[in-house]
Amino acid sequence: MSEPPEEQIRDRTSVELFAGGGGLAMAVHRAGFRPLLVNELVKYACDTLEANAAVDRGETERVPLPGERWPLVRGDVSGVKFDYLWDRVDLLAGGPPCQPFSLGGVARGDEDKRNMFPEMFRAIRKIQPKAVMCENVRGLLRPSFRPYFEYIERELRLPFQERDHDSTWRDHDEVLKERLAEDPPDPKRRYDVVTTTVNAADYGVPQIRNRIIIVAFRSDLGVDIERFKRSVRPRYSEAALVRSMLDGTYWRRHPQVPEHVRERVMSRLPTTAPEDDGRLPWRTLRDALQGLDGQPSLPPVPWDRLDRREHNLGGFTDHIGWPDARIYAGHTPNELDRPAKTVKAGVHGVPGGESVMLTDDLWPEPASEKPYPYRHRYMTVRETARVMTFPDNWLLAGPRGEKMRQLGNAVPVVLGEFFAKAIAAALDEAESQR
Repeated sequence: MSEPPEEQIRDRTSVELFAGGGGLAMAVHRAGFRPLLVNELVKYACDTLEANAAVDRGETERVPLPGERWPLVRGDVSGVKFDYLWDRVDLLAGGPPCQPFSLGGVARGDEDKRNMFPEMFRAIRKIQPKAVMCENVRGLLRPSFRPYFEYIERELRLPFQERDHDSTWRDHDEVLKERLAEDPPDPKRRYDVVTTTVNAADYGVPQIRNRIIIVAFRSDLGVDIERFKRSVRPRYSEAALVRSMLDGTYWRRHPQVPEHVRERVMSRLPTTAPEDDGRLPWRTLRDALQGLDGQPSLPPVPWDRLDRREHNLGGFTDHIGWPDARIYAGHTPNELDRPAKTVKAGVHGVPGGESVMLTDDLWPEPASEKPYPYRHRYMTVRETARVMTFPDNWLLAGPRGEKMRQLGNAVPVVLGEFFAKAIAAALDEAESQR
């Protein structure tokens, strides 16, 4: 079960669409929002939600009481009715499926039937939430998609200006531009939008993950948008990580690292420390495996245990060795003393080269023909969950590939929580001044 927030000043409420394996829903809950509804289509992801925090809502439309499990509606979001939640929701959150805009997909964009932004807008019209948060890939900012992304922003500013069924998005965009130039007759039907490009590593996630986070506040609330922008500035940096390695702080935190590993890492660093930028060091894959924020260290996977079997390594679920990891062109491995590479769901399935990591163990025989001096293996599901900042007690349903897919599609919990807390603080401040 997801841990409740430590302090909840107001009874903030939320709705989560495209919930997947629960990363963003968990983050929003930790930030002090009480889920009134979560929705997901994929069976295994729904099973994951129910194994941890949700319960099948059934056909009854009701608002849960504080402390109840999250009401889960399984199935296509287009069939979900939201009318009963009108003006009851503080935050509508979700990551509309990103395959239409991903560099790894076929990139059909708005023509792709998997584009679920229209369903987010429908939910806004039916709920009228105080705030909205969407996470998506940076592919939306590519030049070929930029006009459509700007249209999405305008539609989010005026979600109640509904698109005619027989009009194109470009036709609708022209209407939105005209309406936005006018004074709003009802500020509750207009939103102020902030789009932030993020690298999850800059927010304390031990992973390089480039995304955009779109946040919208209902205009009648009077949220200080500039203050909100300042509140979501990055807190971590690569320069600070390099500084911590050069001054020894990082290595004192990891005294078990073999000298040959340390020497190799240090040989690639600049001789002069970067200027102090006042941020915290990026967190690395090694940090994640050793344990962040009070987590215990994960035990290593013995080389004779890469057999797909549960060996109860340290009592951690999903910490299972997997055989036949390969490194080849285009599939370089994760290194322990860097943030992990982006965890991907993958159109070719998982595991793939992206989930391979180098260990501290040297090859037992001369390895002149190998690209790296260290042995490599697949990351376990639990190690991957650590990289996504999921807690160890969050159970994932389904076979290994489906668990990895849920993680690859998720929002890192720490990243989502950071933005959700900033949204809650902005709403608190605005409401205290009214």
